[in-house]
Amino acid sequence: MTDRYMEKQTTPLVDVAVVGCGPVGLTLATLLGKAGHSVVVLERYPSLYGLPRATSFDGEIMRALQGLGLADELKPTLHVQNAYEWRNGAGELLIRQVCREVGASGWAELCMFHQPDLEKALYSLCASLPNVDISFGTTVTSLVQDRDQVTLSTADGATLSARYVVGCDGGNSFVRDALGVAQEDLGFSEPWLVCDFALRRPAAELGLPSALQIGDPEGPTTIITTGARRQRFCFMLDDGDDFERERAVDTVWSRVHRYLSRDDADIVRVAAYTFQSLVARRWRDGRVLLAGDAAHQIPPFLGQGLCSGIRDALNIAFKMDLVLRGIQDSDVLDTYQSEREPHVRGVMTTSMELGRQHTLRDPALARERDKTLLARQAALRAPERIRLPDLGPGLFGSGGGRLSVQGRVSDGRRTGLLDDLVGGGFRLLVAEQALPSLELASLKDAGVTVVGFGPSAAGAVVADPDGTHRRWLSDLGATAAAVRPDNYVYTAGPDAGEVASQLLTILAP
Repeated sequence: MTDRYMEKQTTPLVDVAVVGCGPVGLTLATLLGKAGHSVVVLERYPSLYGLPRATSFDGEIMRALQGLGLADELKPTLHVQNAYEWRNGAGELLIRQVCREVGASGWAELCMFHQPDLEKALYSLCASLPNVDISFGTTVTSLVQDRDQVTLSTADGATLSARYVVGCDGGNSFVRDALGVAQEDLGFSEPWLVCDFALRRPAAELGLPSALQIGDPEGPTTIITTGARRQRFCFMLDDGDDFERERAVDTVWSRVHRYLSRDDADIVRVAAYTFQSLVARRWRDGRVLLAGDAAHQIPPFLGQGLCSGIRDALNIAFKMDLVLRGIQDSDVLDTYQSEREPHVRGVMTTSMELGRQHTLRDPALARERDKTLLARQAALRAPERIRLPDLGPGLFGSGGGRLSVQGRVSDGRRTGLLDDLVGGGFRLLVAEQALPSLELASLKDAGVTVVGFGPSAAGAVVADPDGTHRRWLSDLGATAAAVRPDNYVYTAGPDAGEVASQLLTILAP
């Protein structure tokens, strides 16, 4: 631990202390560090965890990683999923969720990844920032806050003061427990055996299922390709006490023998998980916030656990930046939970519904499920797609709370995705004809990037060759949409000047 942070002081030495060095904590620390704030990350393990846990993220999260400059580094490590299938024990197709290779965020709608690859990329970027300090092997043992700061003590007797603390320290969060925050249990709890393999050949060459849930009452199973030459098998256990017996190497190989042999792959990790549905009752207590699994634990059947944690980090980061720069009062941090909790609960409800369908152990109930889902599958006239909810009430005006889109644009010199050409932050996306109604100088002074969309590039206008952004504005019934740094719409409407004025109320109050 560096002396410049861990010493006895009575005034804050850092703007934000992040407890936990997983993907959520690293994302948050990187965003705040890039914004110019001093950050320390405290991690109880001596290094990055180094083993796979989460396995998927969606296009929204890939867009966030693009914004951090990590997309090109991560792309070779990913496996793009085109569909997610749910079958019964006889192999009949019950559900097929189709995933587009290019979705609304400009990226594949579902990517599978190897978590250590993601953490290494995030860590390298975060550690490169001069105003971010990462301290491994540091266990936080106490948390005390007053009106001005939070003081953390660690197991080695050091103390740290920070203006704000964010607990990104997982399902067994010390920070949550220190705050005395209870969790609401939504009633889903199942023990699973999770087995990760490193493949010696690509999964397609081995004929492995890319994304498959098998709803067999005799043993519900999940099989997914989790990245370049990575595969995961998950087996529901009858009882959590079965883990020690089931984790034996020979037992694991016997479970996967229909798909893999010892010549095909190596076992990387065998772990026991209890898939749960828990939501912390408070996500903010004064100067302390909770994010990721510390705030909510989502069953994995929709692949949205890590996605939800990254969304938390994106939401907190830009609001914390506004507070630390004195642009907004700290009360704006209350909108973090009001926006994110309804989204999390919507995702959790869908995930639980899918999980309960998948894990029926009663053969009679499973037959009824099969009958219903097979009939629905036969009646479908369009592919099933995963649809996520909008945000709950919070920091946005009329027309806000939905995710914005990202397509290809051209500035006359380069053609690429919108964020790569115009950057992130607060943006005002405008139909070309509405640009003359705007006071561009005021928006620039407030740090807003104004982007007009037209058939060709000129000045503040970029060419929108696929019509992605113009169609989106039209669908909103808007000539302008103000977009927040987390890529959610702040407000949108037919009067571009009014949209700009509403945005300026939060940036130049």
